[in-house]
Amino acid sequence: MQLDTQEQVDQAEKVLGLSWVIVFGVILFSVFTVTPLVERSTPEGWEWSAPILPLVVDVAVVISIRVDAIVSRLGGSTTGWPLALRVLTGGASVALNIGNSVLEDDWVGVLVHTPAPAVLIVVAEASLKWRKEIAAATARIEAERREREETRRREQKEREDRARADREREREAVRLERERQEAADRERRREEAAERAAEREHQARIEREQRDHEAALVRERLRAEAEVRREEQARIDRQRRAEQERKDQERREQETARKAKELARAAETLAAAPTPVSTPRPDRSAAVSAAASVRPTVSATVSTPAKETAHEAEAKKPAEKKMSEADARQAVAAGIRAGRSQREIAALTGWSTGWVATRCKELEGASA
Repeated sequence: MQLDTQEQVDQAEKVLGLSWVIVFGVILFSVFTVTPLVERSTPEGWEWSAPILPLVVDVAVVISIRVDAIVSRLGGSTTGWPLALRVLTGGASVALNIGNSVLEDDWVGVLVHTPAPAVLIVVAEASLKWRKEIAAATARIEAERREREETRRREQKEREDRARADREREREAVRLERERQEAADRERRREEAAERAAEREHQARIEREQRDHEAALVRERLRAEAEVRREEQARIDRQRRAEQERKDQERREQETARKAKELARAAETLAAAPTPVSTPRPDRSAAVSAAASVRPTVSATVSTPAKETAHEAEAKKPAEKKMSEADARQAVAAGIRAGRSQREIAALTGWSTGWVATRCKELEGASA
């Protein structure tokens, strides 16, 4: 619509440009019409200046109307002196064109010469009106163009703002999605770390329980072995004590028999020997009583060392000899394989429990 209106304005300007042909023709016609009248009124010798007056009057008409058109387009006033100039120049042009015919009473000539200045005046006034309308149309078109341009810039700015807002929303959405993904990754890694920690804790708990179970089995086995050894040692001690008591009993019986034989021999010797009258005769019952009194004494004397040997042999048993370091290390390794406790290994090797514990840690670290 804007392009069509602008083309129409341009075409109107071109058409108005043709009005200069009319103006030029009217001015030329006026020069030819008015020159004879001016020559009759001009002093002799100045006849050559006769064409100047009609030319000046018509040009003044054209200039006044043209300047009024420009001022009107600029929004100025065309009344007052501009209006008086237009009326004066227009009336002068008409009067000069019909003056010669009026002086000759040629009314036909008046009618013939009137249209030229009238056309000039009307064309000039019409051009003024047209140019005002064109100026108004141009101003309206320019205002519409500026409004459309402003609307276009505003819409463009709104589109750019919307596009910018969309980009901002997209960037914000991307940022939020990235943050959400990072948070999800952190949460996943935290859960995986927690699962691995729980798995390690579970595995460590299983290993601890297994080690505790194995240690309990070892302790139970060691207790059972110790109990078996204690029972075996008790059985051996009982056998040793029984054997010792049996030997002591036999020794006491032999001693008693020997004493009885000696007493019997002494009694026989006393009975066989001649007895003086003043010497009292030995009493046999007294000898028997003396032999009986000797027997308990011997038995008590003999049995006391036997009982002390049976009960105190284990307590007074000397400590075993301490192994060399190489043999002790081999004994520690063998004890670990056999499932013995550190205290038992220390008792077996003769070394301290701290030294045995250190060697056990070294062997466990080497096996790991």
